[in-house]
Amino acid sequence: MSMVSLPGLKDLIESISRERNLPRLAVQAAIREALLKGYERYRRAQNIERKQFDEDYFDNFEVELDIDEEGFRVLSTKSIVEEVNNSDHQISLDEVQQVAPEAQLGDSVVLDVTPDQGEFGRMAAMQTKQVLAQKLRDQQRQMVQEEFQDLEGTVLQARVLRFERQSVILAVSSTFGQPEVEAELPKREQLPNDNYRANATFKVYLKKVSQGQQRGPQLLVSRADAGLVVYLFANEVPEIEDEVVRIVAVAREANPPSRYVGPRTKIAVDTLDRDVDPVGACIGARGSRIQVVVNELRGEKIDVIRWSPDPATYIANALSPARVDEVRLMDPETRQTHVLVAEDQLSLAIGKEGQNVRLAARLTGWKIDIKDKAKYDQAAEDAKFVAARAKYQLEEDDIDSEELDYEENQEEELEDESFDTSDEE
Repeated sequence: MSMVSLPGLKDLIESISRERNLPRLAVQAAIREALLKGYERYRRAQNIERKQFDEDYFDNFEVELDIDEEGFRVLSTKSIVEEVNNSDHQISLDEVQQVAPEAQLGDSVVLDVTPDQGEFGRMAAMQTKQVLAQKLRDQQRQMVQEEFQDLEGTVLQARVLRFERQSVILAVSSTFGQPEVEAELPKREQLPNDNYRANATFKVYLKKVSQGQQRGPQLLVSRADAGLVVYLFANEVPEIEDEVVRIVAVAREANPPSRYVGPRTKIAVDTLDRDVDPVGACIGARGSRIQVVVNELRGEKIDVIRWSPDPATYIANALSPARVDEVRLMDPETRQTHVLVAEDQLSLAIGKEGQNVRLAARLTGWKIDIKDKAKYDQAAEDAKFVAARAKYQLEEDDIDSEELDYEENQEEELEDESFDTSDEE
């Protein structure tokens, strides 16, 4: 049997398996596939007889690796026929019977069809490198995909490797003992207070595992996602882990619009157990628990507030640390509210560049207007609000009547057509 030698095959398989974190069998499969592609190309290039090679012409060919001898053979499975029309797929009964008298028509045999070393050997080596690189990339992507798919929405430990444009490329590992995989932390997901120097370690939130052939890391991670804060608290507060305390809502501004304002998070917590103080549980004795979270987020301001089923109480709590005198729910339908505070609490309630009130509004889902209690004219504000509401109602009615006209026209047009909906659930 002839064989094309591939010096260093054993070492190649070992080193690829190690570097790429792929099982040896997967590497061997990739090499076999690459060599078969090389053989196909060689045959197409050598095609003196001008044969028609369609897509699946070479499906009956395979490559056999000889790892000990460091080489490979090309094998072809041919069916036994009376008269041969295509020598790549068929062999004559006479020819086979000279070697195996018991052979019969319709049987198939596997034959060694390896070309001579020379030209084919050189081409095979070149072709193998290209195809192999591609195959290994695909297999690695597939493994990353499978390994990290279930970890979307969780937090991983990461280490800074390098910088590419404005992104930080990090190394993350999913399970114990598995080699590291690269992840991308784009500019918008970074924290202003983080120092991304080489080898620095951070906890990151795995936002997305992307499929497909795009270049660069498949894992998109974040330091700015609210999910990171939730995870850090759940990790630090046993009551959250035991579901005695639950996090109801989180609003985070990790990258404030102005550089004069630091990152800040508001987190609303609640409990069904009367004896537990959910805010106290999150803060810990002398702030020990919240301090761990603040440190991991490099000094981010965090307000833990008590959730309440009563919107007015919830809104007042959400504006912490400002003291609120009164919350007037102007319109529960469009969720608009006026919050009255003393003059000395105004700037605290609004926060630096509006950050406090912005986060409170996002946390509660209400549009919050902060008003100075001393200057607030209740009757005038109510009248203004009623007028605005009436105008809004009129506009709504106009829109509704236009929609009604449109729907009536549509119905008239549709009356001619009948739809069979029997298949629909």
